[in-house]
Amino acid sequence: MRCPILFGRLFVVLAQAQGAEIQFDFSRYAVNETPGEFREILSGQGQPGNWKVIFDEAASPTAGAAEPAAKRKILAQLSADATDERFPILLYDRESFGDFKLTTRFKIVAGKVEQMAGVAFRLRDEKNYYYLRASSLGNSFRFFKVVDGQRSAPIGPEIEIPRSVWHELSVECRGNQIRCSLNGKGVIPTLTDNSFSAGRIGFWTKSDSISYFADTKIVYTPRETPRQALIREMLNQYPRLLGLKIFAAPQGSSVLSVIASSDPKDIGSAADKVTEDVIARDAVYYGKGKQNVSVTLPLHDRNGESIAAVKVTLKSFLGQTEQNAVARALPIVKQMEARIRTAAELLE
Repeated sequence: MRCPILFGRLFVVLAQAQGAEIQFDFSRYAVNETPGEFREILSGQGQPGNWKVIFDEAASPTAGAAEPAAKRKILAQLSADATDERFPILLYDRESFGDFKLTTRFKIVAGKVEQMAGVAFRLRDEKNYYYLRASSLGNSFRFFKVVDGQRSAPIGPEIEIPRSVWHELSVECRGNQIRCSLNGKGVIPTLTDNSFSAGRIGFWTKSDSISYFADTKIVYTPRETPRQALIREMLNQYPRLLGLKIFAAPQGSSVLSVIASSDPKDIGSAADKVTEDVIARDAVYYGKGKQNVSVTLPLHDRNGESIAAVKVTLKSFLGQTEQNAVARALPIVKQMEARIRTAAELLE
């Protein structure tokens, strides 16, 4: 059974026994708008990219050979900054992927210094990731690894990739195995690499390349984040613990929200003023219900800075006081602090 869900401005299909599927639907955005679920980052030097939704002639993948290409909304990188070591990336910021298969169509349109298009994947930050790219000027299809900002030797063949023509690129990761295809053909042998086990996915270009992307799909195995795994472990360890939530600002945002919870439906919910105050003032708040109590405490990094807030909900008992509620909640948060030492670890 397949259950479609509208997820922001993307289309998500949850398929039993097959993991999950995300389709990037750029038709939902206004022309000249940058897709909201994405974040622009820059690897290397130069100016950031200029990622916009535009109209272009692009036949649907399911269209027959005789059907003319119709104009529809696609994603484009439009900046022509010719800095050599410049790699604009448009990062999908809603999910970190471990095992997945990504398929996208791309069209290389222009560029004097470079004419490239590709995808970055298992990206940890701007200096650590894999990428797969096609080059029309260089007539090549190559895989690279970037570790601490240093690029590996290229892997992949010389192959003609005509400009102004739509092509299909796919990359599949299963554990440390990486499979790369161009137009349905595995033109690079299966790769084995242990550098990155999971990370973000994004569209990639180089230098002054003007490139378009369309019909992007990711089929993946949903991954439990370290923060969500930590909540599960705390619930198992403390039987009187009724609920647990972690509040922080997600990557690329300054707005506090639930980033992990014992109730998955809470994830993404905005934080209230109490939670904001806990982080801002390093304060502790207490609340009492009919059969439970809640304590909201700051979560500190290894330097003692408040990086998040944790709301602990516990079963109440006769004679419950604020003092002993805090005493019960504090060891739970201290255990969490011992496991998550930096904001980067928390938001991974």
